Amino acid sequence: MTEKTVSKNPFTGEQIAEFAVTKKEELFSIVDKAREAQKKWEKTPIKQRIKRIKKIKDYLAANADKIAKQISKENGKTPTEALATEVLPASIAVSYYCRTAKRFLKPYRPAGSSLLLFNKKAEIISQPYGVVGIISPWNYPFSIPFSEVIMALLAGNAVILKTASISQLAGNMIKEAVAVAGLEEGIFNLVNLPGRIAGDTFIEAGIDKLFFTGSVETGRYLAKKAGEKLLPICLELGGNDPAIVLEDANLVRAARGIAWAAFQNAGQSCGGVERVYVQKSVYERFLSLITTYLDSLKYSLDGSEDADLSGMCTIAQAKKVEEHIKDAVEKGARIFYKKLLPKEISSHPLALPPLILTEVNHNMQIMREESFGPVIGVMAFESHDEALTLANDSSMGLTASVWTGSKKFARYFAENLEAGVISINDHLMSHGMPELSWGGWKDSGIGWTHGRLGFAEFVRFKNICDDRLGELSCELWWPPYRDGVYRALLSAIKAVYGRGFFARIGAWLRVAKAFIGMLFKR
Repeated sequence: MTEKTVSKNPFTGEQIAEFAVTKKEELFSIVDKAREAQKKWEKTPIKQRIKRIKKIKDYLAANADKIAKQISKENGKTPTEALATEVLPASIAVSYYCRTAKRFLKPYRPAGSSLLLFNKKAEIISQPYGVVGIISPWNYPFSIPFSEVIMALLAGNAVILKTASISQLAGNMIKEAVAVAGLEEGIFNLVNLPGRIAGDTFIEAGIDKLFFTGSVETGRYLAKKAGEKLLPICLELGGNDPAIVLEDANLVRAARGIAWAAFQNAGQSCGGVERVYVQKSVYERFLSLITTYLDSLKYSLDGSEDADLSGMCTIAQAKKVEEHIKDAVEKGARIFYKKLLPKEISSHPLALPPLILTEVNHNMQIMREESFGPVIGVMAFESHDEALTLANDSSMGLTASVWTGSKKFARYFAENLEAGVISINDHLMSHGMPELSWGGWKDSGIGWTHGRLGFAEFVRFKNICDDRLGELSCELWWPPYRDGVYRALLSAIKAVYGRGFFARIGAWLRVAKAFIGMLFKR
């Protein structure tokens, strides 16, 4: 009997669809077939690859409503969030990469380094890895893997995509979107492997590069496994991301923007705000504004289009958030705000209300670990140096933001915050900008996704060095060295890098003599 994964609405338990589970041994065959198909796809001119992938853009536009509603139903986020953070970024991404892929893949000729190497001509070209594996998470089940799939295909790779077990419907919607490109069998493959064996199986099956988005713990494990085979790996991991609010900030914007980045998708965003540091002079005002704003938002689990906030996706994650809240309260934190939920859903285990903790400190899990839920800790600070010290006091460094009316202060914080993605007067939304590369410092990951840097992760580079004088039988620095090679090289260094006009002229004459001697005597 074929094992199946059941896709369900997390709030109602309603069964949406069933999907067959991929057997471990099947993946080995899939990778082998993908490798054969990739050889032909790589040789397809980039113009033709772009022409095919462009069809996906039209499909997304025509089916945006359907895709957003299905994501909302399976994942639990509101339909508007599904449209704004899943379908819209995917549409922007496919358009952007189709427009830029040819430029990103164009051979590059670096500038010459020295007159002494005038006869050398350098060129850097890129070639696809071959078969890339992509393992994606459940919190943004469509948009996160979608961009990686598009970049991989345009770069000439074959793709094996594994979406989270609870997000198989989203994975199949990506499959349906890619299908309109009319790719040959084996170029794009969707598999449904249990998460506990997916990474190991991908590596054992012989993929050429692995892309993983998920927890720090799993990322460490996969990095170790990949290291045993020297398999290239790109990791986008967790965050415990800070927002810094200065006294000169537009506080209304800061309160609303931080509330959005902290509580949309029920706080289940690796790049969302988890820690907030507010300058002491505006601390009370900020708290008043953010709580007033949260009070005005509609919380619902029914998937209605006018809902602003919704519940969490899994019981396990909800329990982790509750543990972090309990830890903070036991260590002296104060629950400053807890949104009142509609009575009919207030007892639902996934209906965690947006929560703000004050009187927090860095001994609490909420301020040191990734909570990944609808809770933030808010602290006051006095000096800019204090704010930076607090913000950087983390083992993770995915995103950070500064909210200020000063360009000078904004630049200062942007340059000194220890994170891979810095936003000014905004937070999180830059993940939807395909031109801006996304990646973390510290424990938040290795490598980049999105933009030119992200595209470069899907190719390996090859340096080609050609000789303009290749018809000559030797080079000046080749042995035998008895014909004054040492003196000739010494003169060459003095001719190009030495001081004194006449000394350099003399050195050039000795170099010319050696070169002529090389032509006629060697």
